[in-house]
Amino acid sequence: MGWKHLKRFGAVALVSLLPVAPAVADNALPESDKPIEIVTNNWSSQIVQSHVIGTLLEELGYNVEYVPTNTELQWPALYDNRVHLQIEVWEGINARQFNQGVEAGDILDLGDHDAYTREEWWYPAHTEEHCPGLPDWEALNECAELFATPETFPQGRYLGGPVEWDKRDEEMIEALRMDFQVVNAGSAAALWAELDAAVRTGEPIVMYNWVPNWVPVEYEGSFVEFPEYDPACTEDPNWGGPFENTMNDCGNPWPGWLKKTMPVEAEDEWPTAVELVRQYNMNNEQIGSLSFLVDQEGMDHDEAAAHWIAENRDIVDEWIANATQ
Repeated sequence: MGWKHLKRFGAVALVSLLPVAPAVADNALPESDKPIEIVTNNWSSQIVQSHVIGTLLEELGYNVEYVPTNTELQWPALYDNRVHLQIEVWEGINARQFNQGVEAGDILDLGDHDAYTREEWWYPAHTEEHCPGLPDWEALNECAELFATPETFPQGRYLGGPVEWDKRDEEMIEALRMDFQVVNAGSAAALWAELDAAVRTGEPIVMYNWVPNWVPVEYEGSFVEFPEYDPACTEDPNWGGPFENTMNDCGNPWPGWLKKTMPVEAEDEWPTAVELVRQYNMNNEQIGSLSFLVDQEGMDHDEAAAHWIAENRDIVDEWIANATQ
């Protein structure tokens, strides 16, 4: 059953109808009784993916614990082997810390997901009725006052993600001479509440969004098209963007990668677990379905993980077989 049709049939009720596979037994596992501490961040797909991989590790006999932390504090803990697994590393918010850790020999690059990522300013389709030059960023800037709120007037409001998601929106606004202010939402749920309200009332809104995610399936809309990203944009003021002697006058990486990582010590401590993480691989639709189960169907994160595993037993069994052969 496709995830886009879960709402019609009632996904929560389906969980009890799906078969539960027996745990995998292997006398050689686990190599260590030390718990594998899995990082969870504050958005749904990452938390559900953490529970999917955690459940599969438990099937192999490993002890698993979940450690909530934000996208900044997780990195020193991963470098120092104080937490042990991040299953959803986004290029747009974590490329610098990830690359530094791999180059320093502190963490492992355990491969890319098939999913591609985009993190950018986004608007629902009805916003084009108010600002017809969209999705061009210069047209958006000309319409800035349409997006003003009492706290930003006369500048437009850009509804950003939570502060700890570490985007460079303020730098980009300044570099591109945009007449906007960033107002950060407190959570992903707050973003979706504002989106729903704007769609119901027909008010224009420009906000942070990303793929893979469930939102583009439920709401028509578009990403704002900024000057194309180049790594030099954030490092060299002469990189060739629209303004001379200016950094950050470009959009975000697109398409971006989505990776997995563990500390280098994990390869000695839990080699089969490391190989399972290498095998583990999600695409955009799969990751979107995980967040849909939580954000739209109301499942708990562990319940959504169990549901996905039961529906995709052939896929996870192949991961496990490849990791344990």
